[in-house]
Amino acid sequence: MISTLTMTDEQRKSVALEYLKAFDNGGITSTGGSILDLFAEDAQVLFPKWGLATGREQIGQMFSDLGSRLKSITHDYAHFNWILTGTDTLVCEGTSFGEHVDGHWRAGVPSAAGAGYWADVFEIRDFKIQRCFIYLDPDYGSQDTARYPWLNR
Repeated sequence: MISTLTMTDEQRKSVALEYLKAFDNGGITSTGGSILDLFAEDAQVLFPKWGLATGREQIGQMFSDLGSRLKSITHDYAHFNWILTGTDTLVCEGTSFGEHVDGHWRAGVPSAAGAGYWADVFEIRDFKIQRCFIYLDPDYGSQDTARYPWLNR
């Protein structure tokens, strides 16, 4: 699709922030809509250990699958590091805390190892997320210790 709306970095950042807040709010945006409304029809989202979801239907399935494992999540908005490029691409790096079916986690808490640290790479055009690649350790409960012996120390 040809882009028709010019956006500033701050406008792209506001779309990404709305997505993160909706994720914390069980998939409901600040206007009461679905988180999926923030995505273009043919958007792509990548999540570790799930893979690549293309289109709103697959993205909805991914979020449903992830949501079934998370009891709660909160992103630490005050500590976000935004990398704005003046193009459709921007990056948000941050931390989170919450409860997973395997237990509680908080970034920086040693028993949670790397849980809670993340970075999202977005492409946002025409006020819709076109692409969101999520980089994090999906082992929120630090259960995968057999393959990483230093986690048992």
